[in-house]
Amino acid sequence: MSMRRRIRKPLWTFCLAACLPSPLSISLALSSLFSGVLQFVSCGRGGLMQFECSNPSDFRIEANGVLYAARTLQRSTLPVSPLLITASDAATQQITCSFLYPEGNDLKEIAFPPRNMDSQLKRMKRDWVIPPINVPENSRGPFPQELVRIRSDHDKNRSLRYSVTGPGADQPPTGIFIIDPISGELSVNKPLDREHISSFHLRAHAVDLNGNQVENPIDIVINVIDMNDNRPEFTHQIWNGTVPEGSKPGSFVMTVTAVDKDDPKTANGMLRYKILSQNPESPTSNMFTINNKTGGIITVAAGLDREKVPQYTLIIQASDMEGNPMYGLSNTATAVIRVTDINDNPPEFTAETFFGEVPENRVNVIVANLTVTDKDQPNTPAWNAVYKITGGDPTGRFSVPTDPTTNEGLVTVVKPIDYETSRTYVLTVEARNEVSLAKGIHTPRQSTATVSIRVIDVNESPYFEPNPKFVRLEEGMMPQSTLTTFSAQDPDRFMQQTIRYSKLSDPANWLRIDTNTGRITTIAILDRESPYVKNNLYNATFLATDNGIPPASGTGTLQIFLLDINDNAPRVSPQEVEICEKPDPNAINITAFDGDLSPNAGPFAFELANRPVDVRRNWTITRISGDYAQVSLKIGFLESGIYEIPIIITDSGNLPMSNTSYLRIKVCQCDINGDCTDQQHIMAAGLGTGAIISILLCIIILLILVLMFVVWMKRRDKERQAKQLLIDPEDDVRDNILKYDEEGGGEEDQDYDLSQLQQPDTIEPDAIKPVGIRRLDERPLHPEPQYPMRSAAPHPGDIGDFIHEGLKAADNDPTAPPYDSLLVFDYEGSGSTAGSLSSLNSSSSGGDQDYDYLNDWGPRFRKLADMYGGSDD
Repeated sequence: MSMRRRIRKPLWTFCLAACLPSPLSISLALSSLFSGVLQFVSCGRGGLMQFECSNPSDFRIEANGVLYAARTLQRSTLPVSPLLITASDAATQQITCSFLYPEGNDLKEIAFPPRNMDSQLKRMKRDWVIPPINVPENSRGPFPQELVRIRSDHDKNRSLRYSVTGPGADQPPTGIFIIDPISGELSVNKPLDREHISSFHLRAHAVDLNGNQVENPIDIVINVIDMNDNRPEFTHQIWNGTVPEGSKPGSFVMTVTAVDKDDPKTANGMLRYKILSQNPESPTSNMFTINNKTGGIITVAAGLDREKVPQYTLIIQASDMEGNPMYGLSNTATAVIRVTDINDNPPEFTAETFFGEVPENRVNVIVANLTVTDKDQPNTPAWNAVYKITGGDPTGRFSVPTDPTTNEGLVTVVKPIDYETSRTYVLTVEARNEVSLAKGIHTPRQSTATVSIRVIDVNESPYFEPNPKFVRLEEGMMPQSTLTTFSAQDPDRFMQQTIRYSKLSDPANWLRIDTNTGRITTIAILDRESPYVKNNLYNATFLATDNGIPPASGTGTLQIFLLDINDNAPRVSPQEVEICEKPDPNAINITAFDGDLSPNAGPFAFELANRPVDVRRNWTITRISGDYAQVSLKIGFLESGIYEIPIIITDSGNLPMSNTSYLRIKVCQCDINGDCTDQQHIMAAGLGTGAIISILLCIIILLILVLMFVVWMKRRDKERQAKQLLIDPEDDVRDNILKYDEEGGGEEDQDYDLSQLQQPDTIEPDAIKPVGIRRLDERPLHPEPQYPMRSAAPHPGDIGDFIHEGLKAADNDPTAPPYDSLLVFDYEGSGSTAGSLSSLNSSSSGGDQDYDYLNDWGPRFRKLADMYGGSDD
């Protein structure tokens, strides 16, 4: 197997031929486009070499022997004369030359490896490894640009067709590489971008005209050669960093980073950093430096002071081509370095002495405001001031808290100040920060100040001494007795004032105090057993007031401890008990109650009184102990009721006191459980059997009387309704009422005024009546008797009195007719409050009114009630 290659490269490669000790010139023939780098191969000699180029407008050579094309070159633009490169050894002054020859200018040819077509079982040799094809990116053409020619040995005896497959050919991105199917020339159709695709992997195929494969496919790798076509880009355009003020040189500040899309393995992607400018340039223009490879920024000079320069702004440059300023691409970013504060400035008072004043006995009062200045950053621990009193306040009456807003020291009184003790105070106050000063910074004299405070005298309240005052006395002290003198002191020694006393609290009203001297006397008998005495103590409060401006007053308490005397007789306890008629057991335990204390109380002596005589006959008392006794029933049965047993009890005082106390015993009938029944509970209320029977009889008699009165009233009502009037029906105008049962026009068909029914004395005036003609029921012409007036709404209880008074008046009336007096009672006099009967026609329908009350007026009015009060039927 053999392979022939004919290479035509846009990037020329030179081979080292020889090294001679004499100056030689090298001729270089360029037969194609040139854009790239040529590098000399070392001859094996050490030392620094110097290179020169005969055509510096088109080519340049670096000190390291790297040859660059200064521009894109074409064959037609190159000079006819060859390129001469001279190398000399600067140390030995010997000229060392390298002969560089081009390998040819024909198109590189790739041949398919031959294979045996006679036998399929014959082992084939391994295919040749095709070296990669290098193509520079961003080529300007012209396109298509030939890269390589693919050829098979079988094209000598028959026609073949060539093709390539893979990404960039028939797969996305398609159309980048094309091949001439007849000649097999592979060309690139457009500029390549290494940052997009750095290499392409294609496969070349050879088939006959029938499409049959005549060669095994071969792999072709096309590498895109990087060009410096991308600038460095910072990951952030503005970088923020901090550094404490006063930092030493070499202190790390921050790191900036830039990236380049070019190949980092070549100079195109190798970056270098540089600080272009610093603002402000104080105290020097080179306060910082940067590591040109890593981008780390550090300090290189001392003198960072936040109070002078709080912030620095640096312009940082990143360049590729390893920072070559002529051929590299660059970009810039901004680094903002903030100088952080440290406590390198102590607080200083604005004055050496501060003044203030405060009234005595006042607390939580601000006396003076201490102001300080601090150059550190406000509202930080290095700026916040803390004040401390270092002298002039041994009793701790002052404190100096800090105002969080103004940073001032507030001199405050925390304990009362007495003018009579000290009239002025001179304090020494020191100001510091919340954090300690930086190393090497000392506290100046201005951090300490003096505060002079003047105390103002005020009128203070008098005070009792001692308070409370304790006095021991026996109870029973008579009125007008002197107890003690309770006087007050005035703390104002420098004021001429008088004190007057008064009583503020005396619950039992037992005491009096002299307004000038404070002497306390009694106005009543002191009684230890009073409800105002608690635990033998009686408390009274007094007031002392001076005559200052304004007046001040103080209170004092007098505690009187009352000693007990035997002034209370004992009493039986309990005072009331219950037993059954047949007690079992029949004994009652009792004790004595004495308001006095021992030894004026128990032990007690118990004894039954001699009167009444049945007490000792039915009962007996036995002493159980010094305070208890037992009352027993001598007989086996005792009738239910309430019994009071007199018991004589004597205490044990030095002068013993006796008292007859009554034990109230309630004897009742008991159930099987020994409890009194309900009837006996009524007896327990204090009523005996006879009293209960009397109450029941009274209730029965009262009910009978009420019933008899109701029957009598109903009987009289029936008698009134049964009697008829004794006058002529034709002459009595009231008989016309009977005509209302007609269905005619009612009042409108009559020729009389029904309103006269309200006042019968105006029916027929005397002026038009014939002399000597009188009706039988007409009243005589005598003065009208004074009948009682019935109220508009009489109380039901007054009806009986009203009837009796009317009957009495009728019996004493000499003008009353001899007929039934009922006719007299239906006349209510000229002042009657009853409404006129003519109001019956005031409504077209009477169904809305209640006419049942007409039934009580007689049979004629009952007819009206039926007419107007009945239903519509």
